[in-house]
Amino acid sequence: QVQLVESGGGLVQAGGSLRLSCAASGRTFSTYAMGWFRQAPGKEREYVAGISRSADNTYVTESVKGRFTISRDLAKNTVYLQMNSLKPEDTAVYYCAAGYSIGYVQILTVESQYNYWGQGTQVTVSS
Repeated sequence: QVQLVESGGGLVQAGGSLRLSCAASGRTFSTYAMGWFRQAPGKEREYVAGISRSADNTYVTESVKGRFTISRDLAKNTVYLQMNSLKPEDTAVYYCAAGYSIGYVQILTVESQYNYWGQGTQVTVSS
């Protein structure tokens, strides 16, 4: 069982930055690949970024490439999403997720691959 708690959301002007954190409970954090998703009002939840168990492999979706970076600190059981050059279209509730992964370098990119979810944190980007 893994519990995930996101933090770091808020209101920021376009062009600004935020860093989201996701703290995971439990001793098995290192057995999970991690990901970030987001859901804007009236839209379906979409995949944003993923990172492997080992933290060696990362992936960000095309719409945020060059602006967002995912990382994890295994010692702190925490995964981060650094968001730079924010745009109004990045406004959404951002969710952290954990998916059990056998492979150390596997990145999970499909929502159904994730087993545990945080409660979400709101990010609002004003123009």
